Amino acid sequence: MITNPILPGFHADPSICRVGDDYYIATSTFEWWPGVRIHHSRDLKHWRHHSYACTRKSQLDLLGHPDSAGVWAPCLSHAGGQFWLIYTDVRSTIGAFKDTHNYLITAPSIDGPWSEPIYLNSSGFDPSLFHDEDGRHWLVNQQWIHQPGKHHFNGILLQEYDHEARRLVGPVKNIYAGTELQVVEGPHLYRRKGWYYLMTAEGGTFYEHAVTLARSRNIDGPYETLPGNPLLTAWKQPTDGLQRSGHASLVETQNGDWYLAHLCGRPLEWSGPNAGKQNGVYENLHCPLGRETGIQRIHWRDDDWPEIEGGGNAPRLQVAEPGLPEHVFPAEAVRDDFDSPTLNHHLNSLRVPFDESWLSLTERPGWLRLKGRESLMSLFDQSLVARRQQHFNCRVETRLEFAPELFQQMAGLVAYYNTGNHAYLHISRDVDSNKRVLRLTVNRDSALSEPATPVALEDGAVDLAVEFRHDRYQFQFRQGDAAWQDVGPLLDTAMLSDEAVTRFVDGYARSFGFTGNFIGIACQDLSGQRLAADFDYFSYEAQP
Repeated sequence: MITNPILPGFHADPSICRVGDDYYIATSTFEWWPGVRIHHSRDLKHWRHHSYACTRKSQLDLLGHPDSAGVWAPCLSHAGGQFWLIYTDVRSTIGAFKDTHNYLITAPSIDGPWSEPIYLNSSGFDPSLFHDEDGRHWLVNQQWIHQPGKHHFNGILLQEYDHEARRLVGPVKNIYAGTELQVVEGPHLYRRKGWYYLMTAEGGTFYEHAVTLARSRNIDGPYETLPGNPLLTAWKQPTDGLQRSGHASLVETQNGDWYLAHLCGRPLEWSGPNAGKQNGVYENLHCPLGRETGIQRIHWRDDDWPEIEGGGNAPRLQVAEPGLPEHVFPAEAVRDDFDSPTLNHHLNSLRVPFDESWLSLTERPGWLRLKGRESLMSLFDQSLVARRQQHFNCRVETRLEFAPELFQQMAGLVAYYNTGNHAYLHISRDVDSNKRVLRLTVNRDSALSEPATPVALEDGAVDLAVEFRHDRYQFQFRQGDAAWQDVGPLLDTAMLSDEAVTRFVDGYARSFGFTGNFIGIACQDLSGQRLAADFDYFSYEAQP
């Protein structure tokens, strides 16, 4: 059996693509760099991170983007001997406005090189490219309305893409308004047995999320919605903890089986100390691992409508394998000693590319050097390197050498959801005594607090750790051969979730979080001197 989620941790809006015996999934990366994360599998059961598509600032410039803006809902496809990738760069999210620019890049191989971007349109987000049997290419995307009194989600637009001219051509047509579930987005087109199938997401990306399907004999409609729609949803269903299910894409195996890759989330409260809320209670749930990727097996009925294998439309935690040869990837090392000249592929930065001006693996071989820049609240130049939290129970450790001269100079270990929600254990100088101290600060809803008395440090390196135990997490430190000591109280993991930062007004999210918790290392120098901090290693280990 395949166990969901197949991509644990923040891997939202999956777009699945098969080329021969190889399967690839592209997922959203929002404000994190590099852009568009790609995973690889050969059996749909075992997956490994493979690469990123947007690795140059000329392809994606995220400087100044708000939290949870940036790359939304990429679409990965293969046609004409090359890979095609469509993505939205969301540049603002203020009030009813969204600045949503849609781009296309191509590559001869999944390994690249990926081209410079071709601008497509800015009418809405979640673009997807469909390659028809006659060789024509069609773009579909959600249309956004900003005007007061209007429903913001105004259906799905269709327009032809001329690859020779490198632009969209011909009329724009709104082909599908969605259903009573509303919030229609995430479109993908497929063709099977003379039918065009339009798959969309509806209900919003929280607990009402769903996969809607419609079909037509003509690409521009009219489209008939699946009887008994939605095709997939966890809303008010007693699932095995797989909630928030929607935003999906289809793939056919080389043996003719069909699978649906979809977005999902696992609330802390489903399996933790407050378990039992699956019985109709959907408030006060939190998914700190973010929106993840699951997979379901699809069965085609005699009337050429699909359904989740086994019946119903609830997501399943366990899914039958496709019977492909098993392909297991080697286990990855728990600890990174920074001995490689390139950064570990699990590590990401915020908004800006890795650059020798602020990050170096060569200035002090065997160490990662970060040069202090702006605060953790900045939307611009942060010196932060972090990885996704992918397990409810895990432990992260690092060793830090840092000699601050001012209280404005800081470096340490951070649990980071966004600029307004994070917890930071860091070395600095006390503003009154001028001693080198270890401080724990918590930023919750952009309100900064200090839940522990600063700890005076001896000279030399300091080991820092954070351990997550489901709904609580604890920071620790040690020096030399001393035992680990707790710093501050147990903190609530829920503060690092989408739900904790999202605020609804009149049914619409006016502030939102679409990512997931990251754990990483950071350095700030608010004096502007760019004092450096050296990190000897970084380890991430799942715990039972």
